[in-house]
Amino acid sequence: MIRLLPSIVFNIVMFGGGLVLSLYGLLLLRVAPGRLPGLGRFWAGMCLGALRLCCGVRLAVGGAPPPAGGVIIAAQHQSELDILVLLALLRRPAFVMKQELRRIPLFGALLAPAGMIAVDRAGGAAALRAMVADCRAAIAAGQPIVIFPEGTRMAPGVRGALRPGIVALARALNVPVVPVSTDSGRCWGRKSFLKTPGTVHVNFHEALPATARREDILVALAEYFYGPV
Repeated sequence: MIRLLPSIVFNIVMFGGGLVLSLYGLLLLRVAPGRLPGLGRFWAGMCLGALRLCCGVRLAVGGAPPPAGGVIIAAQHQSELDILVLLALLRRPAFVMKQELRRIPLFGALLAPAGMIAVDRAGGAAALRAMVADCRAAIAAGQPIVIFPEGTRMAPGVRGALRPGIVALARALNVPVVPVSTDSGRCWGRKSFLKTPGTVHVNFHEALPATARREDILVALAEYFYGPV
């Protein structure tokens, strides 16, 4: 009960605020589509503020977020909080996401216009080529690309299988990979409605050059995410 009420209030703010801002976003889509990324950043900041005030979850950031595009952010993924944090900290990030998210009522219609990149995971080689082309356009527009190389949320302490496609994408775009580690799952469980008070640590690590060997990049990512074997 101690955590239940604050978690309910937080979710009302997150989903209720998201609904109101999505309706406003549909208006912006018609009159000022260039303001949509800022709307997403505002929503993320609002959610982080509500999470701190309602649930006692604070954020500690280590390292410096990239000041502009020209990079791939390879982020560890333990909860939805990771998305909010990167939306708030990065300037106009382009998240690589599954295409199904575009079917969410209201919100889904705003994803592509806000610069997000949808991938049809069943589309084969043609879908991958389209994704690379969209990423190249985002990089050219100064957007950092955000990818979760684990492919899904992983509970704290669980090692995921990192997808090597991130290395191929970095080479195709000729941009470095910036690892971002987190322990967000301690406060926001992978499938938990309840939020646990505490400090979430998010660390931006040294960039890995696209010219490095695939094995070296994947090993470095795994060590940043999970520690040495």
